[in-house]
Amino acid sequence: MSVLKSWTGGALVLLAMAGGLRAEVTVSQSNDPTAIVGSGLVALLGQERSALEAIPAKRISAITTAPKAPRKSSKSVASPQPITAEWLSAQPAPSGGAEFQCLASAIYHEARGEGLQGQIAVAEVILNRVDDAAFPGSVCSVVNQSNGRGCQFSFTCDGRPDTVPQNATFVNVAKVARAMLDGAPRGLTDGATFFHTPAVRPNWSTRFTRTTQIGSHIFYRPPLRTAMN
Repeated sequence: MSVLKSWTGGALVLLAMAGGLRAEVTVSQSNDPTAIVGSGLVALLGQERSALEAIPAKRISAITTAPKAPRKSSKSVASPQPITAEWLSAQPAPSGGAEFQCLASAIYHEARGEGLQGQIAVAEVILNRVDDAAFPGSVCSVVNQSNGRGCQFSFTCDGRPDTVPQNATFVNVAKVARAMLDGAPRGLTDGATFFHTPAVRPNWSTRFTRTTQIGSHIFYRPPLRTAMN
């Protein structure tokens, strides 16, 4: 009986010592700076992995894919100075939507036989009308506008097809149209919204202010209105 008690007591002592040793080791590890850093690093990496897994695959692809080279634009680079033949010849082949097509067609039919300035001047008249509240608000509407006496631009109602040939003449005219739509300056006609050839003298010309003559066209704008008139 005494032997059993002695053995039991010894076992209890050993268990107590082992528990104390385990507690000491646990405490010492909890105060180990390297252990804290290691566990923190593992937690941080886990957080980063979770964050990356939450990002959609399309977003990751967009971030990691090199950007594509931009396509070459068909628009001209608007010149801050009046358009010159040298500048125009360096511009790319023009293209565009309905407004571009309407302006290019109008310049071709009204001024293809004129010099560069004469073509720009006709484009100015059309764009000045677009900006004037007395006229329609788009290039195509201005070009195709009619009145009680017929059409504002005779080529639209002369009974002949309005198609244009895709030749060098039209390409040059189209470059003028593209440049003017892209913001080239309008400095030739002083705000003119009308023009005619010297071969005719319409009644309205006596009521309007003549601004200039370029080639075979004479340009006019409405008289300035003041409080006196």
